[in-house]
Amino acid sequence: FTKNRPEGTKMYFRVAALAVSVSLMYGCSSQEKTVDVPPAEMDAHTQQARAAVKAFFGDLKGELVAAIKTGGPAHAVSVCNIRAGEIAKRVSLEQGMDIGRVSLRNRNPGNAASGWTKDALDRFEAEKAAGKDPKSLEYSTVVASADGNEFRYMKAIPTGEVCLNCHGADIAPGVQAKLDALYPGDKATGYSVGDLRGAFVVTKKL
Repeated sequence: FTKNRPEGTKMYFRVAALAVSVSLMYGCSSQEKTVDVPPAEMDAHTQQARAAVKAFFGDLKGELVAAIKTGGPAHAVSVCNIRAGEIAKRVSLEQGMDIGRVSLRNRNPGNAASGWTKDALDRFEAEKAAGKDPKSLEYSTVVASADGNEFRYMKAIPTGEVCLNCHGADIAPGVQAKLDALYPGDKATGYSVGDLRGAFVVTKKL
């Protein structure tokens, strides 16, 4: 592409290409730019986001474990369908941040990753393939957009043994029937222990 162009022009295209690569790496669109934030402030936002994830995951996991004990995995699917969104809304209000989940192979259509969340999940997959512990994978940044500065945080969700009841490759017929009824476009099966099922997403307008 830069063959036979002046050296200054070649340098321009190299810098432009690098800028695009950095933008994609950090999940920013052409209308967004990463904002430099003092380390102490970024750490405070990140700690708050971790607390939000812990609260959301802890409450949801507790209800799902209880549902499995009382009615089996199929009952847990029904509970998750109703309660996941309700718990997310409550924790979001309590923490003053918006929390949810995304996946490259989503079960709920509203949880499909796109844009910067897909970029982050792709990077999590690359880091896992490079040998990083899936439980340690997280991402945080602050971007400037048309709506103002926004803090963004994601934490990977590894597949655990109990997750295979509803997300594995060998799902019981009763569970599969419930999944088919509640999520006709389900893509979130076929996982093995340690696979990344998606990530928690936390955002906050600053």
